[in-house]
Amino acid sequence: MTQPPRPAPTRRRALATFGAAGAAVLLGDVARMAHSQGAGPLKLGFQVHRTGIGAAYGRWYERVATAAVARINDAGGIAGRQVRMIAEDDGTDPRRGAEVLDRFANLHGADLVFGPLFSNVVIGSAPRAAELKMPYFVVSEGHHVASGTLNRYTLQPGITDVKSQVRSVAPYVAANIGRKVTMIFPDFAFGHDHREFFTDAIAAQGGEVIAQIPVPPAETSFTRYFPRIPRETEVLYHVMVGPAVLTFVREMGEFFGGRGPALFGFIDSLEAVDIASPGLEFLEGSHLWEGMPRFAQPDQTGHDARYRAAVGVDDTGASIDDPRDVSTYAHMFGVWETLSVIKAGMETAGYRGPSDRPALIEAVEAMTDMPLSDDHPQGDKLFNGRTHQVFGRQSVSRVEGGRLIRVHETSVEDTLYEDEVDYTTRPF
Repeated sequence: MTQPPRPAPTRRRALATFGAAGAAVLLGDVARMAHSQGAGPLKLGFQVHRTGIGAAYGRWYERVATAAVARINDAGGIAGRQVRMIAEDDGTDPRRGAEVLDRFANLHGADLVFGPLFSNVVIGSAPRAAELKMPYFVVSEGHHVASGTLNRYTLQPGITDVKSQVRSVAPYVAANIGRKVTMIFPDFAFGHDHREFFTDAIAAQGGEVIAQIPVPPAETSFTRYFPRIPRETEVLYHVMVGPAVLTFVREMGEFFGGRGPALFGFIDSLEAVDIASPGLEFLEGSHLWEGMPRFAQPDQTGHDARYRAAVGVDDTGASIDDPRDVSTYAHMFGVWETLSVIKAGMETAGYRGPSDRPALIEAVEAMTDMPLSDDHPQGDKLFNGRTHQVFGRQSVSRVEGGRLIRVHETSVEDTLYEDEVDYTTRPF
């Protein structure tokens, strides 16, 4: 995983093979172009799920992005230039995602694009980003970036992926919850990552996935899936997404009546859901993965406290303005941290305009350690420039008295795996 040192990225230089008069004209043109590129705000395209099944995430991603950009601008911008965020709704739809990239490039003149979560949108949009030579910073969790499926223009430096998450929490599941596992998951790329990587991870701990139950991502009722859970199941591993997550957990409770297998879920099944809602009492004592704990923990850092204040979230993970408005806290930090990486990358690259996009990508590829800080409030991380994927700590929390209490935190090293690609060898 240790990366060899790379030379600092360099900028293209004007050719100096002309005569004196020709050189003067050329250098004058270069100076005017550089002034034009370096003047005015930097335009960051924000690809956001305002509608579709990802809307709950998109709304909070947008809230965090707005706060992060304001923080950057209040501190002087990026290399002295203010940042202008331009948002476009992709409808959580892969085809619209690619169309949005065209709008950013050809209508808005964006310098880069960031923000999408749902893996189907990322997979549908990333090829267009490469065609447009547009840096594409995704906040997705899918393993599609680090797998080598995508391209050099697509990076995930602000949030960990499913493969790293499940391999780090599987030992806790096997040792403390159970070894015979039934999985219920959304039937698209994100869910498939869980199916494949947790099956391998629990097997490495001496456990076994005895049943896999895929559910269409737009499903609105789930009761008919529960009878397929084998009786010998010790752990029901659940991960669900979309607007019907509250229906999912309520129907799960109604079906088992508190007498079913132990529950281990990814917080996706309860993002933007108040776990103290009526009908969710059966969750007491169950375990959930969290990327960043929703409830402020007893050892809360000042970085987490300042981040919560900036995005308008209280100690329970709900909006300060409306306690019924529960955030997608376990995921949305990735937007904040991605914008921190973008700022650092642009300043390192000496970014002035689109001709410096390769230098920006090279600058991010050269990053390694990302210490816990106000820029990275979720925790310390390690970025692998070859795979374009970041690695960070994970949390297992238990529901106690209607709150999520962290009972286990992994190390960064627990999340690492062997490289499957080296994007730095691919041409721009």
